[in-house]
Amino acid sequence: MASFRAFWNSPMGPKTTHFWGPVANWGFVAAGLADMKKPPEMISGNMTGAMCIYSALFMRFAWMVQPRNYLLFACHASNETVQLYQFSRWARAEGNLSAEKEETSAQ
Repeated sequence: MASFRAFWNSPMGPKTTHFWGPVANWGFVAAGLADMKKPPEMISGNMTGAMCIYSALFMRFAWMVQPRNYLLFACHASNETVQLYQFSRWARAEGNLSAEKEETSAQ
């Protein structure tokens, strides 16, 4: 009971935004995972790029804020991974990452 009370009253516990903000942000990760089943033509390159920048910035914030917010950092690291994968799917669908294009542009 003492460890639960310590967690409950901690600066990172469920009484604070340091807890509920990251919990809500896991929705971005879930949405990105669900979008992996959709065709790459439905991916918005602009929005995915913005999500990559957003998660990178907030990973830094989560690391620099005191007390350090590991839950927020993990959430945004996961989102960064998912969004970079989605961005690569979009880029391949647009023809930006194909080996064929690199060979023809080199000539």
